[in-house]
Amino acid sequence: METDMGRVAVIGATGRVGRSTVDALRAAGREVTEVARSTGVDVVTGAGLDDALHGVSVAIDVTNTPATDPATAVEFFATATSNLLAAELRAGVRHHVLLSIVGLDRAKGTGHYDGKRRQEQLVEAGTVPWTIQRATQFFDFAEMVVGWTTRDGVATVAPLLLQPVAIADVAAVLVEAAAGPPQGRAVDLAGPEPLDLVDMARRTLTARRDPTRLRASWRDGPFSLAMAGEGLLPGPGVRLGLVTFDDWLAEQTSG
Repeated sequence: METDMGRVAVIGATGRVGRSTVDALRAAGREVTEVARSTGVDVVTGAGLDDALHGVSVAIDVTNTPATDPATAVEFFATATSNLLAAELRAGVRHHVLLSIVGLDRAKGTGHYDGKRRQEQLVEAGTVPWTIQRATQFFDFAEMVVGWTTRDGVATVAPLLLQPVAIADVAAVLVEAAAGPPQGRAVDLAGPEPLDLVDMARRTLTARRDPTRLRASWRDGPFSLAMAGEGLLPGPGVRLGLVTFDDWLAEQTSG
């Protein structure tokens, strides 16, 4: 059931998911406050948060960090989330919507996942009513991994099994969640089909005419063997996005 969500704050509004979420909210006729460092708000220090959340009814948190070190990632998410929840409580925010990751409990040993687990714990223990929307990795994930691992023209990509989703589908589901009552843990969101990360990288590089060569290996990369097998695939009852990887890739490389 859709409710009048009032003004919505998007935390991390200038990131990939944030921009798409802001666009989707405005297309739906919603009033939006963009929260990001570029708008004068720092969730790590708390600077500007109280002013930014004034008059806000719903906050959608899509903040992220490039940190891969466990201690650094946990500190970022713990500090930012604590500051945000405290400011929301002072502002009277009625609904906190958090974007998280499918398979978070099964994939151990990476800093980013450690940080996101801490973030979820804080939201669940907080007093602001909440919805946690977990989603799988995005379609550009393979290209990101290539960028992280390329050395001397060779990229090391682990043979991960994923069911990636389009950012546009994620944004649409976040806007839908924000328009309804707090759900607690929402149904997980994934893309239409399971894919292999090495194959995704190969198809992306081919489409972009990128000569980078691929080495399929778990060594010298950012991933733990705990992610092998089907650990990152969604469980039964998952909600599926509409955009396929082929559709997304064609759009990215058209023109």
